[in-house]
Amino acid sequence: MDYHSLLEGAIELHCHSYPSIFPRKQTDWELIEDVKKAKMAGVVLKAHEASTVDRATVLRLKEPSLHVYGGLVLNEFTGGLSPKAVDMAIRLGAKIIWMPTISSNEHCCHFGKKKTRLFNSERPLPNVEEGLTILDEDKKIKQSVHEILALIGEANITLATGHLSVEEVSALIDAAKEHHIEKILIQHADLGIAPVPLALQKVFAKKGAIIEKCYMACSEDFKDLSVTQMAETIREIGVESCVLVTDYGQDHNIPPIEALSNFVNEMLEQGITNQEIQKMIVDNPKKLLGL
Repeated sequence: MDYHSLLEGAIELHCHSYPSIFPRKQTDWELIEDVKKAKMAGVVLKAHEASTVDRATVLRLKEPSLHVYGGLVLNEFTGGLSPKAVDMAIRLGAKIIWMPTISSNEHCCHFGKKKTRLFNSERPLPNVEEGLTILDEDKKIKQSVHEILALIGEANITLATGHLSVEEVSALIDAAKEHHIEKILIQHADLGIAPVPLALQKVFAKKGAIIEKCYMACSEDFKDLSVTQMAETIREIGVESCVLVTDYGQDHNIPPIEALSNFVNEMLEQGITNQEIQKMIVDNPKKLLGL
């Protein structure tokens, strides 16, 4: 596989690998081999069901020239909205704390009655009609979430929005600013799971957030927008506030680094320049990871 030369020095911030309870295309080791072949600087491992900090640490020990990092998604089975779980993840070296994904109320509402290949495990997870929310009955940020944000701000790592609703994301960004969080990542803003309208993406970018432009949104799994439309959103928001990610790793899809290479090619075909691509896959990811 020949990867696009622009991947040299890049970091993929959002992909999935094995071990996992979900069918994955590659093991961590296979993913890292692709990262090396593409001459990338590194990758962030994400898992809905467990911390990826330990895995990333072992990979980094084996490949010290690579920036391989992990973090914690605040789902029910990883501790939920637990400041203690976040504190321990940060102590162990987490670079990103993701708000709830498949345990979020937004996700449960979206997928509760849908049949999908994306979140099928050998022994199905129980269907939950209501999931986690970061807001209390008065639509205010919960105290536990404030405690989590304080830990993230103190550690100066990245806060990612997971699969929260737009209402929650908006409140979270304002609360994050109160806790002096400088690195905020709006996850797959165009994806149908928890879409963020373009007008709000621009508002969030003006508040200093970085917006994930996610290849999965253009895939057969979702078809939320075309590659042409994706490029148009990048132009409207500005490349200084965007990162290109894939969210790939599912067994039925091509491997993540191949997907990222294709994404780069397709963005170039849409008139996004080499320099703009580099900003979104090299510079902005490194900034979020504090490199």
